[in-house]
Amino acid sequence: MQSLYKTICLLLVSIIFVGSTSNAQQFTIGTYNIRYANQSDSVNGNGWGERSRMIINMIQFHGFDIFGTQEGLHHQLATLKAHLPGYQYIGVGRDDGKHAGEHSAIFYQTNKFELLESGDFWLSTITDRPNKGWDAALPRICTWGKFKEKSTQFEFYMFNLHMDHIGVQARAESAKLILQKIKSFPKDKPVILTGDFNVDQYNESYTLLNTSGLLKDAFDLSPIKLATVGTFNNFSANKYDDKRIDHIFLSKAFNVQRYGVLTDTYRSAQLENAATTMNNGYQARVPSDHFPVLIGVSHTIK
Repeated sequence: MQSLYKTICLLLVSIIFVGSTSNAQQFTIGTYNIRYANQSDSVNGNGWGERSRMIINMIQFHGFDIFGTQEGLHHQLATLKAHLPGYQYIGVGRDDGKHAGEHSAIFYQTNKFELLESGDFWLSTITDRPNKGWDAALPRICTWGKFKEKSTQFEFYMFNLHMDHIGVQARAESAKLILQKIKSFPKDKPVILTGDFNVDQYNESYTLLNTSGLLKDAFDLSPIKLATVGTFNNFSANKYDDKRIDHIFLSKAFNVQRYGVLTDTYRSAQLENAATTMNNGYQARVPSDHFPVLIGVSHTIK
């Protein structure tokens, strides 16, 4: 009788445990500055034709479900889309609101997410057309989408941006602008913000976002971290610092399970004018001048 009682208790505990966890859903979120394609990079052995294959392989291998990209030109985004079956992207060029210039595109797996709405705005006092804001050196754009997770009907907004690399005021005002924009959307919807912010975790513009009460850096929230280096590498596999300028911020609806700065490298033949090494004429290369950030999150359907 006592044995039967114990069996029943264990069964009840198992049912309660399964019931409490069955509604927890998981997916991955990434941000990746893929570096705009240009001739000088090609001359130095870092051309898009070489790098793109590695970027595509990384996205597939690590299982990016939804991710923001920065700096991608239209033909680069077309290359990614052509070689990533099942992915679609949103976003326009910052120079003309169509195809010209760099994009802050969002890629997503269409079998997992449905796009409900999307839009773009410029990081400036004039947000509805191409222009440079404040002391920015270049036009800067933010792309956003409202997505629904097909398996659960869970809806969320995702914003992806690239802040200016020169304008200190522009970065500070851009941080304020993005918070203002988020507040203008429905308050009950979860929010993801990804991007190349061109400020590290010690900067006041970063702090403004991370202490806003709306968003929190996934790095701070994650119990498991693989972040042995900062996110800007300047095309060097050996560069080291701890400054993260590529970030993923989340609202409270998400539980972060893991966080990683992905430092995957590949090997290519050395250029003719490069110094001879002990590596049989090959050298380690990185697929962009930034490392991507990838996180795993869960959320609960009530």
